[in-house]
Amino acid sequence: CSPMWWGFDFPPWALASLMLAMLGGPPETLNCLDQHVHQSPDRVALIWEKDEPGTEVKITYRELLDMTCRLANTLKKYGVQKGDRVAIYMSVTPLAVAAMLACARIGAIHTVVFAGFSAESLAGRIIDSGCKAVITNNQGLRGGRAVELKKTVDEAVKNCPSIKHVFVAQRTDSTVHMGNRDIPLEEHVFDYQQGDVFGCVADIGWITGHSYVVYGPLCNGGTSVLFESTPLYPDPGRYWETVQRLKINQFYGAPTAVRLLLKYGDKWVKKYDRSSLKTLGSVGEPINHEAWQWFYNVVGDSRCTLVDTWWQTETGGICIAPRPSEEGADVIPAMAMRPFFGIIPALMDENGRVIEGNDVSGALCIAQPWPGLARTIYGDHQRFIDTYFKMYPGYYFTGDGAYRSSEGYYQITGRMDDVINISGHRLGTAEIEDAMDEHPAVPETAVIGYPHEIKGEGAFAFIVLKEDTAHTERVKEELRSIVASKIAKYAVPDHVLVVKRLPKTRSGKIMRRVLKKIVTDQCNDLGDVTTLDDPSIVTEILDAYQKYKTQQSASS
Repeated sequence: CSPMWWGFDFPPWALASLMLAMLGGPPETLNCLDQHVHQSPDRVALIWEKDEPGTEVKITYRELLDMTCRLANTLKKYGVQKGDRVAIYMSVTPLAVAAMLACARIGAIHTVVFAGFSAESLAGRIIDSGCKAVITNNQGLRGGRAVELKKTVDEAVKNCPSIKHVFVAQRTDSTVHMGNRDIPLEEHVFDYQQGDVFGCVADIGWITGHSYVVYGPLCNGGTSVLFESTPLYPDPGRYWETVQRLKINQFYGAPTAVRLLLKYGDKWVKKYDRSSLKTLGSVGEPINHEAWQWFYNVVGDSRCTLVDTWWQTETGGICIAPRPSEEGADVIPAMAMRPFFGIIPALMDENGRVIEGNDVSGALCIAQPWPGLARTIYGDHQRFIDTYFKMYPGYYFTGDGAYRSSEGYYQITGRMDDVINISGHRLGTAEIEDAMDEHPAVPETAVIGYPHEIKGEGAFAFIVLKEDTAHTERVKEELRSIVASKIAKYAVPDHVLVVKRLPKTRSGKIMRRVLKKIVTDQCNDLGDVTTLDDPSIVTEILDAYQKYKTQQSASS
């Protein structure tokens, strides 16, 4: 049994903080599977919530161990050894989890590549890590659509000489071309208690899926939901229908998904029984006040603890969250609040000095190591040093800004590289977005900085309105007034553009760099947009922007 590395050179203890605040020893596959099979072999390990609602499949710990061992032996049979790298490019299925655990079991290093990346992006990751094999599906299913995974892999490995074998599992009945190297496969924060159903709806290609879909729940002998679909398929009630049917106790998702569903009103939530829910969690980016209140009051019926969790891929697990805490301690809306065990945050000023006291803001750093901290970037250790430790020597630099309140609680203010300088005033775009999101007709906003000939930089806001919203210009003026009153007049966006949707990845994050490229007339250099949930949205937003520019020119 060997430790899981995630492309980083971790010692056996280095993933301890991935557990759901209840540590149970080294996070090897023995702790994920064997110990639970010995104690409770028929306990449900995974509930696979397939793309079509009502077709869930339950996998016990005994079945998952059997699947993992079969796959591990298959990998060994075809020459995969300890230290070899294996790329996993799969949809969210039990076999994808078994693939991760099988690699860990034989000491191979897995790199789980999000199954929305292009062939070029996949090839880049295979080459960077020197992968010996790829594990994939013939196809994936998402939102009622087939995703051609094997074809993408075939295209990618054309330029990857290190690949010896591609292992292919059947997800659909579709027949795919099989080449000479192709091998067919048969197919404390959350108050988690034994018997609960833990529902983290992240894709396993992202760190949240690694930590809180696979390793964390399984190491604790939990029952984890694998969500293959989207929050809107077949309708905006999908999450809550799943909560009712599977009796989910902890629900962990992204603020972007919450804001998306908020647009559709309360009826899709209240249609379903959510009485099983005990804890709600937010992950991936700061959650704005309106989304927090809707999540808490409507989804959680004002009775579920809502934890706004802050952490990163590089930290391995949650670092700042409202829980654990003293029993009955306050939870402040839209604030991560309390450092987790062993985490010592520090706020730094522009000169690299520690900012003491409360009611202060600065660059968020962490003052001492903790078990889940990454130790390198595979194949590029100097980049690791330069990115995380060069800016503030002796401290881990998160890249985020934070505010420490008068009570000593922490609020994440957004990425430091999302700071814009308006007439000498440094301001986080997240702060403007948070203010605008308080308007009842505006569920989603994205603010970016753009070059301004007088102010240096200006703010450009993209907003999504609720479906029944009238008087668009009045809403824009009200938004400007809100920003002026809550922040300052200098923070008011120069431009407010209404769009139908914002460009989001399949994990729910807004791809702000695309918006910045559009506004700065760099549409021919958008970069990789294959991770967008719907790449056609770029043309949609570009058309809206061009129309807006024409109107601005005509009125000037």
